[in-house]
Amino acid sequence: MDEVVDRNSLALLKKVTSHQLYDALLLQLRKDFKVANVNLVFKDQAKPNEVVRELYHTINHLILHRFNDYLNLLYAVDVPEKQIKQLENNSTFEIAKQVTLLILKREWQKVWFRKKYS
Repeated sequence: MDEVVDRNSLALLKKVTSHQLYDALLLQLRKDFKVANVNLVFKDQAKPNEVVRELYHTINHLILHRFNDYLNLLYAVDVPEKQIKQLENNSTFEIAKQVTLLILKREWQKVWFRKKYS
């Protein structure tokens, strides 16, 4: 397995797919990244490992080179500050992996709630 592609992130995307909300999740990701003025590019039919890889690389780049945009993205996605503060401060690599999972979880919540209550 690619060291960038976290098993927890893939497991979450598998769950999203089982609920038939994968396309909605991708749409929500694109929407929130656009609101934060961050370019996130993946194919319409992107496989989960491709999505996780691209998301990770984008977050890692933001942390290292555009930190204010990284903070804006967390705000746009609505990742709770408490969760960010609880991250283990190992390396940028590990933080980016953990933030990738947090973003996927938050986006999953959004699409799940939208489906359930619409």
